[in-house]
Amino acid sequence: MTGRSRYWDRVREIADRAQRHRERFDPPSAPPDEERAMTFLREGVGPAVSVYVEGRTGGERVPFTDVEVSLLERSLNSWLSLYAACYGVELETDYSIREAATVLVDTRNVADTAQLLTRVPER
Repeated sequence: MTGRSRYWDRVREIADRAQRHRERFDPPSAPPDEERAMTFLREGVGPAVSVYVEGRTGGERVPFTDVEVSLLERSLNSWLSLYAACYGVELETDYSIREAATVLVDTRNVADTAQLLTRVPER
């Protein structure tokens, strides 16, 4: 697939923001930092998954490019790693954006989605 979808600017902004947060992340000295974890979900995981869901279900199916899907997945996994780190958990994540979207559609809650994917925090 060549070119870019109409979501390119949003995808790129989500990816850039994930990279910036990852580069300047300082783990909490006394985990958990639930407030910051939720910020990563609201500002990162939610938007990454939402743009994918919108593109796949918003009336006209959007053909995301391989690059866009890769950026969304890298962003999603960065945000989820930061989320887990707020609980003192080092986590190598490798979730697909489709998997995360399916869980979000089922749960309708980004916090539940993150917990089900990462198992952080343990319940």
